[in-house]
Amino acid sequence: MGIFVDENEQLHRQDDAGRGQSTGVPAEGAADVGAREPIETRGLHHWREATITKPGLDDRGDVFFAAIEMTRMPMILTDPHKPDNPIVFANKAFLDLTLYEESEVLGRNCRFLQGAQTDRELVDQLRDAIRANESIALEILNYRRDGTPFWNAVFIGPIYDTSGNLLYFFASQLDVTRRRESEKASAQAQKMEAVGQLTAGLAHDFNNLLQVVNGNIELATTRATDDRVLHYLQSARGAAERGAKLTGQLLAFARKTRLDPRPVDVSACINDFAVMMESAIGKQVELHLSLRRNLPQAVLDPQQFEMAVLNIAINARDAMPQGGVVEVVTGKVHLNGNAAARGLAAGDYISIEIKDQGHGMPPHVVERAIEPFFTTKGTGKGTGLGLAMASGFVQQSRGRLEIESEVDRGTTVRMLFPVAAAESRPPQEPERKAILARPDDLVPSEHILVVEDSPDVLALSREILEEVGYRVSVAETGEAALDLFKTMPPGSVDLLFTDLVMPGGINGIVLADKIGAIDPDLPVLMTTGYNEDLVIEGPKASGLDVLGKPYRRTDLLDRVRQALNQRGATGQRRRQSEYGSAEE
Repeated sequence: MGIFVDENEQLHRQDDAGRGQSTGVPAEGAADVGAREPIETRGLHHWREATITKPGLDDRGDVFFAAIEMTRMPMILTDPHKPDNPIVFANKAFLDLTLYEESEVLGRNCRFLQGAQTDRELVDQLRDAIRANESIALEILNYRRDGTPFWNAVFIGPIYDTSGNLLYFFASQLDVTRRRESEKASAQAQKMEAVGQLTAGLAHDFNNLLQVVNGNIELATTRATDDRVLHYLQSARGAAERGAKLTGQLLAFARKTRLDPRPVDVSACINDFAVMMESAIGKQVELHLSLRRNLPQAVLDPQQFEMAVLNIAINARDAMPQGGVVEVVTGKVHLNGNAAARGLAAGDYISIEIKDQGHGMPPHVVERAIEPFFTTKGTGKGTGLGLAMASGFVQQSRGRLEIESEVDRGTTVRMLFPVAAAESRPPQEPERKAILARPDDLVPSEHILVVEDSPDVLALSREILEEVGYRVSVAETGEAALDLFKTMPPGSVDLLFTDLVMPGGINGIVLADKIGAIDPDLPVLMTTGYNEDLVIEGPKASGLDVLGKPYRRTDLLDRVRQALNQRGATGQRRRQSEYGSAEE
């Protein structure tokens, strides 16, 4: 690469501070193509090559050497005229970055910073640039003296004398590990969010299908008399119920499960279901509990929490086919300056760790461990949803799930949950009107408005309700339901049974609000395959009565009866917790 330019351009490129002792060619962005500039702008004014009048390194008494030793930017010079282009100068910041001593650096080629995961193609690009006496900027994975990796933003450029002879190569470095990890975490979060949205949508549609399958199987069972036919129907219902459980797991991953959060003593909770956990993981594995007493209460759904701990413990057992110890440890963690890096608010958290002595996981497996259906187990030995469910539940509970694992050294899965506010109290059971038992010979005659956008589900729920004597009016959209309700005589409808998620501008919650403005005493029962609308609507949705899909015939009739008996009830029906509604 030549350095000779016309006189006017040379004057333009001359460094005034150098008083003629050094000149250079401005980068003008050319050296930064393909690399992230540490100052977040393309280099326009710094030099991509330099010319100096004092080539020696012996005189280090001027202000510029002092500045180089004081700067926090790591810098080195290499001598291409010596064998293997060794380092001949390294400033203090370079030694701080790499943890090497000066005597361990001088005389060595920079390749000692490379390691197992260093990208060989990037190394080749560096070598090609040096071979061609060109400048280059890129980010490469390097390793410190203690073996810890770091992402290094490297800039390398040639230095010439006034005759155009190459003297040195200059290189500056910058540790950009935190930014790279933040970008990686952001990309992973976006990926998981996209997968979660897709999963939730599929689970919603699948739950509608399962509702039709389950409902018709139940109706067929009540009419079948042949034992073989009954056996077939029971097998089909079992398969449908397993499908419903699977969709529930998917919704837990997607953070669309409707939680019942409350202040919970996690140590006591784990101790209470320890016997069940021991039974689930089997006798080949020992369960050790290290439960700290008198911990502050955490805000979480205890049933979902137990399921998450159990799933993680089963994974730990499977990681130790020859047996071992699964240890469950509880404690308290305070996050302050490191809270943002973990995606949490500063404050106190309750920590639950499940540790195993298994074969561990390499980094690329840890990165994908919480993805749904990702598993390293053999065919038929796992669905790949255990950690996905746990992660979704913890995030929906405003916490964080962390995985630390090393090959042949075991795995630790850590769950962090926010500490309950000091004034929090366990929610009181809502005051409800007594549900009066209805004599078997008394046929119900109440009028129910059923709103459901799926024709098959609508027909099924109508048949179930009419079969036991209810009068039913139906609508397939919120708009149609509202128009139909306005045409009915006041007080003629005893219950609104509506789907939450419906097309158009009126979903179940909006419909309930509009009809409630006309008849405030009308009870409302909602049904949904997932709870996206509950998330969107916020705290006011937490007091709704919701029947999850797919539901059994007996579940529907029982919840309808309970809702009907609430007509005319006064006062708050459900005490909202300080936790509020689920959040994305």
